[in-house]
Amino acid sequence: MKTALITGATSGIGLATAQTLAENNYALVLCGRNQEKLAELKQELSQRVPVEILCFDVRDKIAVEKQINSLTKAPFNEIDILINNAGNAHGLDPIDKGSLEDWDAMIDINVKGLLYVSHAIIPQMRDRKSGHIINIGSTAGKEVYPNGNVYCGSKHAVDAITTGMRLDLNPYNIRVGAVNPGMVQTNFSEVRFKGDTERAEKVYQGFMALQPQDVAEVILFALSRPPHVNIADLTVLCTAQASSTILKKE
Repeated sequence: MKTALITGATSGIGLATAQTLAENNYALVLCGRNQEKLAELKQELSQRVPVEILCFDVRDKIAVEKQINSLTKAPFNEIDILINNAGNAHGLDPIDKGSLEDWDAMIDINVKGLLYVSHAIIPQMRDRKSGHIINIGSTAGKEVYPNGNVYCGSKHAVDAITTGMRLDLNPYNIRVGAVNPGMVQTNFSEVRFKGDTERAEKVYQGFMALQPQDVAEVILFALSRPPHVNIADLTVLCTAQASSTILKKE
């Protein structure tokens, strides 16, 4: 049984991935900021597989290291798979009107948080000369759209970091890849629009967006390839979406 650590595991893509991996016999270390939701998820999934939970904010490098180093018991003390899923978008403003707080949040979570968690996990993979890292990117890491400036910049950074990881970890037999979703119907837009539910719901009206389960199944596909196969970079869109700005609505 392999052990997977998932950040941002209590909602959206992270939650669907946790449920999907539990159904496919992966032990799980589930990370998030909501202790109550983590506990509920552990109770649900531990009926299938071993589950451990860690409550921390990926922006806090001291907490990240402390929590991950607390994993001393099998099967959680050897992380075979790291899924860097935690991420966010704040605001949708032109660059001249952007909020510094929003910019900090996106860079700190999407870029620095991914690096902090990876830094805590990679040494054990390197020492074992095995492991698999999947970074959840975005189509925003492949193209830039109006008012997406810093969010797109953060996801372009994830794209570059993923490539850098793959190059640097190649001598250690560690697979590194990215799954880059387009529009997924989660609480993503509600976070982006600061709790404006009505505005968030309009984002997904008139077409069938990707669902978190769709992305989770893509992640499972990448994880379940034979050891000599690495899905290095995969972009997945709903059929209605041709690009970040071209969307067929009914």
